[in-house]
Amino acid sequence: MEISVATSNLEEKPSPKPEARKRTSLSSAAIYERVKNMAATFELRPGERINEIDLSKQLDVSRTPLREVLNQLMVEGFLERTTNKGFVSRPLDVKQIFDLYEYRLSLETAIGRLACQRATDDEIVQLERSVQEDAAVPEDSDSNQLLALDEAFHMRLAHLTRNDEFVRALSNVNARIHYVRWIDMRNGRRPYTQAEHMQIVQALKARDEVALVKLLEGHIARRKEQITEVIKLGFSEIYTRQRG
Repeated sequence: MEISVATSNLEEKPSPKPEARKRTSLSSAAIYERVKNMAATFELRPGERINEIDLSKQLDVSRTPLREVLNQLMVEGFLERTTNKGFVSRPLDVKQIFDLYEYRLSLETAIGRLACQRATDDEIVQLERSVQEDAAVPEDSDSNQLLALDEAFHMRLAHLTRNDEFVRALSNVNARIHYVRWIDMRNGRRPYTQAEHMQIVQALKARDEVALVKLLEGHIARRKEQITEVIKLGFSEIYTRQRG
């Protein structure tokens, strides 16, 4: 008699390995916007070395797209790169901010001249209505909201030139002085801003290029001592805020 021996049909399998940690599928554009915001608001503190490994973990992204973003932001002036430290956050100093305001002034006066020539009457009326709507926002509203309204006004003015390069350049400089303007807005700039916007629109409506440029100069220009004071307030906010 032949005796069959039953054998287990279960195959021996290796113990499961811990599943590799997956990175989120953030697009390069999303990574760019997140890191740009961190740089613009000095969540990356002035002069701070950027640890790419830690930042990739914080954002839950791989280092390759992150490195591409850091290089792009360096080219755009939001970060710097040194031989020994790698990428570092840009400084917050009077000279750099003054230079940016000076650049913004020359840029926006050129925008104003071109808008006088190219904006249609209907477009100017729409801009006037938007300023009237902005003026209805309470002065004690959140500073981020107030600054967003202010930046939007200047971007709408830039779009009236029908020149994409002006729009792109203004968007960049706005982002690079965003933090300083936010500090400025928190310290009582709002009432003057809205009144000056309406005066700018009225000059545009009258196609008075000379008056418009003069108004923009008064609206945008900042003396070095003013910038120095705002930067002092900015440093105080940066180093007393809680880091996430």
